This record gives sequence, structure tokens and C-alpha cells, in this order.
Amino acid sequence: MFSTYATRFACAAALLVAFMPTRHAHSQTLTMGSALQRALAASPRLTAAERDIGIARGQRIQSGALINPEISYEIDGALGSGAYRGTRSADSTLQISQVFELWGKRDARIAAGQAGLDAAGIERQAVRLEVLSETAIAFLNVLGLQRRIEILNEQVEAIDQISPLLQRRVEAGASSVAETGRADVASALVKADRERTKAALASARRELAILMGDAAPKFSVVSGRLDATGRPPSFQAVVNAIDANPQLVRWKAIFAQRNAQLLLARLKPYPDVTVSAGMRRFHDTGDNAVRLSVSVPIPIFDQNQGNILSAQESLAKTAAERQGNRNTLIVVAGRAYDTLQGSLRELAILRESGIPKARDAAAAISEGYGQGRYSLLEVLDAQASLAQARLREQEAQQNFHVAVATIEGLVGNPFALARGSAR
Repeated sequence: MFSTYATRFACAAALLVAFMPTRHAHSQTLTMGSALQRALAASPRLTAAERDIGIARGQRIQSGALINPEISYEIDGALGSGAYRGTRSADSTLQISQVFELWGKRDARIAAGQAGLDAAGIERQAVRLEVLSETAIAFLNVLGLQRRIEILNEQVEAIDQISPLLQRRVEAGASSVAETGRADVASALVKADRERTKAALASARRELAILMGDAAPKFSVVSGRLDATGRPPSFQAVVNAIDANPQLVRWKAIFAQRNAQLLLARLKPYPDVTVSAGMRRFHDTGDNAVRLSVSVPIPIFDQNQGNILSAQESLAKTAAERQGNRNTLIVVAGRAYDTLQGSLRELAILRESGIPKARDAAAAISEGYGQGRYSLLEVLDAQASLAQARLREQEAQQNFHVAVATIEGLVGNPFALARGSAR
């Protein structure tokens, strides 16, 4: 099931963008799908998670290894005095010993190793979702800042278009020279906002490039749409879906691992049997004889009580850790969901009333200014209100899609949103 998460996430993210042909070199236009693929291929966190799987696989293999046998050689009656000087009179024994684990210890050890391998595999899926979500959010930040700069450019252009008319009014004596400076100030302030936004865009582009494995951006612009929105499912549906997040699923494997470790701790006091077999040579007679022995440790002093208690506590806290993890995910999802809902309400107000009325007012006041019915201050104020409404719309659109990407990364599935058509 988890192997399909990345594909489904990429498909959902693709709904945010209008895919365009890409070209290599710095003139490349980057799409969401391409950014996600490159981030998965370049992510060091994903590589580290894959190495963790390799580590866990090695531990799983080692957990099933049998205890090595021991070989020993014994001399009896040597290096003494008289007839026992040197080793000529010594009896010798060559022996091999093998410890046999009893009580299911090896099976419990294998179970712990397998659970660790399962947990590492699920953790990789969690990291994969995080990389996808982070990359999608970084992409949306770049896309939103690009759109913000476009709006500011249009605002500067609208102010600059007033200059010829303003100049004619000044020459005709209908306006004072001070109004020219007022228009210049208004244009300069918007240009200053644009430069600040360009600096933020440069940082956002660099962040996205690093997520894709590049030290610097190798794309010119990102391509996509922010105006497509839709209605999300209920928050309870989101909460229910969070249980499928790999961060929570892995706790099942962790529980199995800790349970096996507790079983190992309880079984350790039960003695294993060491069986030895060898050949003994008697010097006096030159005869040989088989030597057999069985040894069993007596668990009198060490009952492994400390390790058993530690394993019990570790197992007991698993449920609390999972619940804490789940609560954290729900809090994050809740914040994103509230942002999403707030953005939808904000967009509804802006699109139904704010932007249309601001656009009509700006057009009417600009036309009236040419006829001498409005002052320059009123024109600039109307243009600023329209630009502010459009910037608020861009911000709300970006917040909506960032919230969607955040929640999709938590639930491991794309939202079933009825995406609206472009405005």
C-alpha cells in the first residue's frame, strides 16, 4: 500500500500545475512533477533511510546466526618434575564443544530482527512522504512569489501610465508640481516592495534547488496555477486517514520488536546446554578413548531482572509514544486544515466582492481623473486598493495549496478535491 503513496501524491500535486515541455539549461521551465521526481532522486534523507534498511537487514541476518562451535586441546600431566618433566608423559585431549540454544531464544531474536527491518522499511516511506510534501511546498512558495512580482509589476506600470496625463495637467495648471513627486513616491514604494519580494523569491528558488540536489537554481521559472481550488473533506475524515501515515504504521513494527526483546530478556535466565565431544589419549598405555561432557549454567545469582524490567517499560511506553506521535500529526493537520478553510473563505470574499469592486472603482476613478473629477491621491489610493486585493488573493491561494500539500503529506493520500476551474 505504501509503495503507491509517492505515485498518488505526485498525481495530486500534478493537479496544481499545467505541465509544459522542459528544456535543459538555465532557461528551463520547472513543473511540479519534475521537481518532485528530482527531489526524490537527490534527497540525502531518503538515501540515509535506505541505508537504515540495509543496516536493519544486516541485523536481521545476524539475528538468525547459530552460535559458533569451540575446539579445544588439553594436556594433562606435563611440565612437572621427574617423569612428568616436559610433555612426554602427558595425556592429551582434543575436544569440540557446541552450545545449543533452547526455549525459543533464536526464534525470538529473529522476530526482533525482522520487526526492526519492517520498521526501517516503513520509516523510509515516511521520509519519502516528507520529501514530497516539503518539495511541493517549496515549489508553491516560488510559484506564489513569482505571481506576487507580476502583480507588483502591473501596479508600477499602472502608476507610470498616469505620468503623461499628470504632466499635461501640470502644464495646463490643473495640478501642482507636488503631485508629480507624489506619483514618483508611490511608484518608488511599490518598487521597493518588489525588490523585497525578489529577494524572498531568490531564497525560495535556492531552497527548491537544494531540495532537488542543486547548489543553485538551474531553472528560470516554475510553471503552475494557483487559482484552482476546491472543497476539502471533513476534518474527521482527515483525522481518520492520518492513521495510515507511515509514521504511525511503523509503531506496529516497533511494538513487535520490543515484544520480542522482552521475550528474549525473559528467556535469558533459562540455561542453554553445552555439549562437548573429544578424543583422549593416555600416555601410559597408549590407548585412546572418547570423552563426552554436558554442561549447564546454574542461574542462581543473575536472573536478568534488570533487563526484563527495562524491556517491560520499553514495551509499555510504545502505546504512549504512538499516541503522542498521532497527536502531533493531528495538531499539524488541524492547523493546515484551518488555514485551508480560512483561505477558501477569504478567496470567496475577494473574488465575489473585493476584487471586482476594487477594479471597477480604480477604472472609474482613473477615467474621472482625466476629466478633472478626481485628485491624484484618489487615483493612487484606488490603484493601491486593487493591488492589495490582488496580493491578498495570491496569498490566500498560496496558503490554500500549501495547506493541501501539508495535509496530503500527513495522510499519505491526495485530497479528493473538486478543483475549480481557472478564474
